[in-house]
Amino acid sequence: MDKKNALRAGALAAGTTLMMLLMSSPALALTRDDGDDPGTGLSVIETVGLFVVAPIVLFAVIAGLVMVLDRSTDREPKVKGKAPVKA
Repeated sequence: MDKKNALRAGALAAGTTLMMLLMSSPALALTRDDGDDPGTGLSVIETVGLFVVAPIVLFAVIAGLVMVLDRSTDREPKVKGKAPVKA
């Protein structure tokens, strides 16, 4: 992909994201529904821990388990263009 196409794709993604943010109005969030019982809000530290730190830790644990429990023995890079040598 050349630079022009990459720039075009980036501009399209940024424009689409901006339009989605501008079109989504929080006006409906101002009125309470029947039975709505919101709890207490999260602090900044709780929010960062829940939405940033927890996913990173979960990813690291899963990646670590995959690396530790991987039992495959094929670790040599495959060479293209050469026929296998038969003894």
